[in-house]
Amino acid sequence: MGCDQAQWKEQDPKNSRFATLISLMLSSQTKDEVTDAAVARLRTAVGGSLSVDAVIAADEATISEAICKVGFWRRKTQYIKQAAQRLRDDFDSDVPKTVDELCSLPGVGPKMAFLALQVARKLNLGIGVDVHVHRITNRLGWHRRPTKNPEETRLNLQSWLPKELHGEINHMLVGFGQTVCLPVGPKCDSCTLSSARLCPSAQ
Repeated sequence: MGCDQAQWKEQDPKNSRFATLISLMLSSQTKDEVTDAAVARLRTAVGGSLSVDAVIAADEATISEAICKVGFWRRKTQYIKQAAQRLRDDFDSDVPKTVDELCSLPGVGPKMAFLALQVARKLNLGIGVDVHVHRITNRLGWHRRPTKNPEETRLNLQSWLPKELHGEINHMLVGFGQTVCLPVGPKCDSCTLSSARLCPSAQ
């Protein structure tokens, strides 16, 4: 699962990059398997390929029906339509190559921008930090002082984590955070980090 899955169903490189971005936009507050299913339904709903033009041509009801299982689907429907229009108007119907340009799109923040560049463009410009990465790295004591928000977490991690690991950490910790290190009621009894006494927050 994850945003890297979305690109594999596309033949055209632009569509592959766009599918990755769509997957990331849908993934916020949504489990990977739900996101993956929504991307597949959206692809089918717009004609079998996730392209900028196909999304622009589709009406909002079609998009909403396809993605209605993801969190905040009404807002995401609007963001997807608006982002597709911006991509066609300003970026030659392609995913931009910089964090600032990606963050200028509706519904796209720094975490999505860094992950989109890593997956869609193979550009390692920073770590994509979401609530899972922020929570878990603080629980593990990876910061000299606890960080207050994902951006502070990102900057601190980038200051010491080897760059070759930047692309792996989000995928690794998100899965861990969704299954073991839960926000409430973490499963410390089944966590190898806890049994190895590597987690100062283990209960």
